[in-house]
Amino acid sequence: MDFGRLLTAMVTPFDGDLKIDWEQTGRLIDYLIEEQGSTGLVIAGTTGESPTLSDEEKLELFAFAVRRANGRAKIIAGTGSNDTAHSIHLSREAEKLGVDGIMLVSPYYSRTSQEGLLAHFRAAADAVRLPVMIYNIPSRTGVNIEAKTMLALAQTPNIVAVKESSGDLDQMSAILAGAPEGFKLYSGDDSLTLPVLAIGGYGIVSVTSHLVGRRMREMIDAYVSGQPERAAKLHVQLTPMFKGMFFCPHRVPNPVPVKYAMKSKGIDCGGVRLPLVGVTPEEAAFIDALTASCE
Repeated sequence: MDFGRLLTAMVTPFDGDLKIDWEQTGRLIDYLIEEQGSTGLVIAGTTGESPTLSDEEKLELFAFAVRRANGRAKIIAGTGSNDTAHSIHLSREAEKLGVDGIMLVSPYYSRTSQEGLLAHFRAAADAVRLPVMIYNIPSRTGVNIEAKTMLALAQTPNIVAVKESSGDLDQMSAILAGAPEGFKLYSGDDSLTLPVLAIGGYGIVSVTSHLVGRRMREMIDAYVSGQPERAAKLHVQLTPMFKGMFFCPHRVPNPVPVKYAMKSKGIDCGGVRLPLVGVTPEEAAFIDALTASCE
């Protein structure tokens, strides 16, 4: 399974009552595919506010996204949690709905051992026939999936990719050096898209592709087609957006900035559910200026 090189970790639009806004969700899916060039959408991941979505909401989102995308982009369902049995249940239900793959985040809060990570991911992957992307984000989960562990997991036939958000290029290089043929490593950090491609990575699972996806596709395509100087120029141009969506002008948790910024694209994705809170006036002014500068 090839998910493509530009995957968007999609926000979940909410209405004024903080319930899923299905009209805006449909508009957003069309926009990300047709206007921003996303080859795949990760539904109900961190950016989709997975911690505050119920299982019922997640399954509704998966089914809706499959129908709306209608083969135009791959739909990857965020089904991971810190409970192996729960991850298996949600993954099996997502498979029934026709998603193209699942993304399993490393179990958070429990801070299990590397042996525990192996057992968790293998159990979840073995429970479905779908291709699986592992998600390593130690800053949120409290545990890093080490390169040795990831390489062991890559031997599982349907574990086909990893979203690496450790920020550790040495660790990513070690994974790429030992990974089986066909296994793909995606950057989980927008600002590392080009550096990860340069060491042999395949693509990006992005947040800022909500806003500058077409230019990110252009950067990726330039590098892949043998135009590294063009890719580097685009990387430099895009870096303020890559950084600004997470530091505006100080660190603001994802997806708060990008949900606000989507108003500039004519898609109202609504607010965020507690414990997240919306942008301050200072943050809003910063984001407004940033998005205007990238038009």
